[in-house]
Amino acid sequence: MAAAIDLAKLGLRFQNEPFIVKPNPASKSTILTRAAHNLLSSQSFGRQNRAPRRLCTMCSMIDQQEKEQVVEEASDSGFTKEESSLIDALIGVQGRGRSASPKQLQDVERAVQVLEGIVGVPEPTSSSLIEGRWQLMFTTRPGTASAIQRTFVGVDSFTVFQEVYLRTNDPRVSNIVKFSDAVGELKVEATATLKDGKRILFQFDRAAFSFKFLPFKVPYPVPFRLLGDEAKGWLDTTYLSQSGNIRISRGNKGTTFVLQKETDSRQKLLSVIATGLNVKEAIEEFISLNQKVAETELELLEGEWKMIWSSQVETDSWIENAANGLMGNQIVRPNGNLKFLVDIFLGFKFSMTGTFVKSGTNTYDVTMDDGAIVIGPYGLPMEMETKTTLEIIYTDDKIRISRGYNRILFVHVRIDGSEQK
Repeated sequence: MAAAIDLAKLGLRFQNEPFIVKPNPASKSTILTRAAHNLLSSQSFGRQNRAPRRLCTMCSMIDQQEKEQVVEEASDSGFTKEESSLIDALIGVQGRGRSASPKQLQDVERAVQVLEGIVGVPEPTSSSLIEGRWQLMFTTRPGTASAIQRTFVGVDSFTVFQEVYLRTNDPRVSNIVKFSDAVGELKVEATATLKDGKRILFQFDRAAFSFKFLPFKVPYPVPFRLLGDEAKGWLDTTYLSQSGNIRISRGNKGTTFVLQKETDSRQKLLSVIATGLNVKEAIEEFISLNQKVAETELELLEGEWKMIWSSQVETDSWIENAANGLMGNQIVRPNGNLKFLVDIFLGFKFSMTGTFVKSGTNTYDVTMDDGAIVIGPYGLPMEMETKTTLEIIYTDDKIRISRGYNRILFVHVRIDGSEQK
């Protein structure tokens, strides 16, 4: 029964011998990132001449100003600087906080505290902006959170919403777990009462599954009326944006929630990747929306980057995939040093180090030639070498879209929480 209550409060607490991999004769040509549909075409590779060097300091300054203006123009509208900082902190956080690193949690909490310290909507529960459907983007996990709650919230392929409707004859707050368009959803509803300008009192009273393959709803078997105070709680809105696009709430169990009505283009792309459906089309749309950024000279930014999606269809052995950067993390270091790192099992890791050299406006020649199976401080060297060309299609401090080995398209998110200077 306790597990059922925690679920109801979901949104409100809301083989292999060493071998030599022969170098892949990758093309030295670069890719022109001019039209989004060309980026996803296998015919998009072509020769591009290097731009002439700037011969004066003034030209370099103008060029840099133009790049900064392009990035500024490409950012999504509807968010203040402080709100954008929170969104930046959320990019790359998986499982809505469940798999976040301590640094990521620290960055999100800092951004939340900044917004809670500035003026949003003064009395959010009295504003019409709080009404509607909100998507849960992040939540902390207090010690009272159940395994069921952690499971639902932590699955990125599920979408979690909260509906708030206070100006009706039947004021309600509902929590919705959408499993997929094909499967359906679970909706848990609560009656709502306003205590003051920030706090909503709620009491759960009904819940049901709506499956696409059934013509009727399946009741969720929780006897809310018999649970008394266990079915009650409260929710404070500590920040509501003037645009009505971002809300921060804190619940009676000590949980912090970050919810959004509108998401930026990076969040939309990551949501599609989580479902695994129509990802190429989503990338094409993303590049189209950020075309001015894609047309600038893009750098391979330092940091640790986790691959979250690739267009790879044919699967080689895991060690070939690891050696070619088709799985795991990429660690980009200063002075042209690169490392592939893949967790195998029980503390064993595959490590591959090498170098990268810029060969075009947005392309790099990558040579990886030092492989090893690593366990703790020990390593078993593996004689391997791979060569390929890496093209950066889009990058910022949090997300990178690139094309690499065998012209495979990749999406990486940054997980080290650091910032480029």
